Amino acid sequence: MSVELFSPEGMFQPVPYHHVSVATGSRHIHVAGQIARDELGRGVAPGDLAGQLAHALRNTARGLAGAGATFADVVRLRFFVTDWAPEKYEEFVAGLEKVVDELGIPQPLPPVSAIGVDYLFEPDVLVEVEAYAITD
Repeated sequence: MSVELFSPEGMFQPVPYHHVSVATGSRHIHVAGQIARDELGRGVAPGDLAGQLAHALRNTARGLAGAGATFADVVRLRFFVTDWAPEKYEEFVAGLEKVVDELGIPQPLPPVSAIGVDYLFEPDVLVEVEAYAITD
């Protein structure tokens, strides 16, 4: 299996992610939206977007690992963030930076969408992460 990440010439640059991913492999792995909950379902990092994002990414890594994958196999990430505003960008990036090395998240990221929503799973949930990976 291979994942090739790139941004073709003429596409908006610089961005903290690649615009395109091309993957070969037969095993498609979809990790459902992960939030900042521990193994008992208790909320983690209430009111802290960076802390919640870091924990949601750790949960995403657990899901990937359970399927025999890592972030190196991810071809697309999707983030849902409540009450999004440009002012939240730095806190969002801080949450990502907390776990990039720990979880082996490629930099630049694979293709990413960050979608602002009114609310998520429960009122205390500030961010949700979905991942799509391909392995052999």
